[in-house]
Amino acid sequence: MLSLFHSPASPYVRKVMVAAIECGVADQIQLLGSSASPVRRDQTIVAHNPTGKVPTLVLPDGRALFDSRVICQYLDDTSGGKKLYPKGAQKFTILTLEALADGLMDAALLLRYEATLRPEPLRWPDWSRGQFEKIDSSLEALDAVYCDTLQAEFHAGAIAVAYVLGYLDLRFAEWNWRAAAPKLRSWFENITERPSLRCTPPLTT
Repeated sequence: MLSLFHSPASPYVRKVMVAAIECGVADQIQLLGSSASPVRRDQTIVAHNPTGKVPTLVLPDGRALFDSRVICQYLDDTSGGKKLYPKGAQKFTILTLEALADGLMDAALLLRYEATLRPEPLRWPDWSRGQFEKIDSSLEALDAVYCDTLQAEFHAGAIAVAYVLGYLDLRFAEWNWRAAAPKLRSWFENITERPSLRCTPPLTT
């Protein structure tokens, strides 16, 4: 049995669980509760992952894997492979797309932390502006460059894009990202009906 330190509200955990469902191994994962936080580290996680972050996957032999990209590749490989990461040159396109979506997610989380964790007198408008610019340019690239790759099949890159768009809808509902990304909007409206996404909705707590 695999053990996954998780937080219900973590978008990265959602990404891993969607991958597990797609690989047919979700029933082999035991979810472990945690109190991971950017400012208050959970020492139970730290014992397995020095960064104290979720998701952290503990293997049956006690080894730990961390970072959602590493965990998703592990799940894909151990379930037979080729489901989420195709072989050959196309694999690097998928990995790049996944990295782009995760970079967008990082910027969105930094904005969230700035608004909810940092004391108001210490907040820096230029910092927030820089994160919004990263999100805008990433969405522009997803719409202009990667939509054909997204529409071709459901792979790790598609999972990463789907989970970050779901997070934007959850945490930045007032920001209409769809207006500037019509092809991405159309793809997202269709892909959200996929069972693995429907049964892992983004949670606020």
